[in-house]
Amino acid sequence: MGRLNGKVAIVTGASRGIGRATAKLLAAECAKVAVLSRTSESVERVVADIVEAGGAALGVICDVGEADQIEAAVDKIVAAYGRIDILVNNAFDGSVVLSSVIDLSVEQLQRNFDTGPIAYLRFMQACYPHLKESGEGRIINFGSMAGTLGLVGYGPYNMAKEAVRALTRTAAREWGADLITVNNVLPVADTWGAAEKEVPPPTNALARFGSPEDDIAPVVLFLASKDSQFITGYSLTPDGGAIIDSAR
Repeated sequence: MGRLNGKVAIVTGASRGIGRATAKLLAAECAKVAVLSRTSESVERVVADIVEAGGAALGVICDVGEADQIEAAVDKIVAAYGRIDILVNNAFDGSVVLSSVIDLSVEQLQRNFDTGPIAYLRFMQACYPHLKESGEGRIINFGSMAGTLGLVGYGPYNMAKEAVRALTRTAAREWGADLITVNNVLPVADTWGAAEKEVPPPTNALARFGSPEDDIAPVVLFLASKDSQFITGYSLTPDGGAIIDSAR
């Protein structure tokens, strides 16, 4: 407990799944957490859970596909907490990720980029001066093994997620002098109830989906904490051994 004492963290897409698990864990480790999502009801639910557990949280409504909402969200967080130390870019519009390359429209690809690497970039730029001032800023971006492997049928998603990894590597080099680390997480996790839907286990070494709470959020916590201070520009793969040695 207390590994993030005094820190302020932003978690986008924090209303469910990995985002929610991450927000709760960072708060349990004494960070003040800004919980971002598109709907007030879902945001308020997570904030209430954190406060009930003794943590500190601020609910912020934000559609990451809208540049003005990103700026407003960051301004609100700084006004409330006075600083930003950790940025977790997790939000993504998962409703338009399916397409073959031959059928992929520019409009569909654009939506994947707008809520993926472009949104991540905008948050990173808006948070940059605060992360620099922190002296130990942390950025954790969410990529996907789907992009690394070139998963068939996920053309726009794969392209957007690989762009996130390129953004991460570049920012890690450019912002290292500012003592900001920038890393990716490429998870394989059950965020939709695989067991209840009788989805077969993935073909990874551990033969199961990861738990957002037990398997993925702790990796984000590691990257957000001082324990990871000498790691930057890398893709960590809490995937049960799905892409061993294939991600850099």
